Amino acid sequence: MIIRKMHSGPLAVNTYISHDESKHGFIVDPGGFAERIAEYISEEGIILDYIIITHGHCDHIGGVDAFKERYPECKIVASVHEKDLLLDGNMNSSIMFFGEEITVASDIYVEDGQEITVGNTALKFLHTPGHSPGGMCIIASEGDNMVCYSGDTLFRFSVGRTDLYGGDMDILADSIINKLYVLPDETIVLPGHMGNTTIGEEKRYNPFVQDSGKQF
Repeated sequence: MIIRKMHSGPLAVNTYISHDESKHGFIVDPGGFAERIAEYISEEGIILDYIIITHGHCDHIGGVDAFKERYPECKIVASVHEKDLLLDGNMNSSIMFFGEEITVASDIYVEDGQEITVGNTALKFLHTPGHSPGGMCIIASEGDNMVCYSGDTLFRFSVGRTDLYGGDMDILADSIINKLYVLPDETIVLPGHMGNTTIGEEKRYNPFVQDSGKQF
């Protein structure tokens, strides 16, 4: 897997562009449209199959429609549990943060545990609520290589906020422990904000999950 991280949108979300030797690829969480991302896709000759949304908060979806317009053949993917939030500017906080409603209608709504393949890369979707009702993480694997796109579920030594619509710290901690901490320790975690980490580092050092009363 070849993975490029670029910031996009007003809140500088980590947007990931991934492809393999087949050149088929996907974008995770385009918070805003950035021409440099489109230029990278063109320069690398990437065939963009999917735009994947880890969750529906406004800072992660602001560029979805513009990228869909640029690449009309690609499909938008989101959790089936996030549909209401994606379609409501109050629920997804776009009205509060940006003063205007941003909504996204996904082409494909996936369930917990569902899998798709992009080129030679297998993607598995894990429902990880707590930051939002339909938040999900994406496990991408190619051979022995595995990464987790964690959105705002899990950050480096931190977790996503739980004071927005549908947030719940106990549910978030359960998601992290039962869905993410069971992954191999060496799994690289690519979060929606801040820097990369690994599952092993988070199990040892993340204070927020421990502070929730659900210490691993």
